[in-house]
Amino acid sequence: MDHPDQVTVNQIDGEATTVLELRVAPDDVGKVIGKQGRIARAIRILLSASGMKLRQRFVLEILE
Repeated sequence: MDHPDQVTVNQIDGEATTVLELRVAPDDVGKVIGKQGRIARAIRILLSASGMKLRQRFVLEILE
């Protein structure tokens, strides 16, 4: 990451779903997504596993 100071996470709670908005600098979006979306997919898998344990659904949105 070139701009770690510009990373923010906003949590929006719903009844059955929690949306996590990951906001990064425009230059860092590609680094967060990764080659062929591998990093973003890995983050979503971790959120899904955590959600199963907590009985909550998590959705990740990557914003610039």
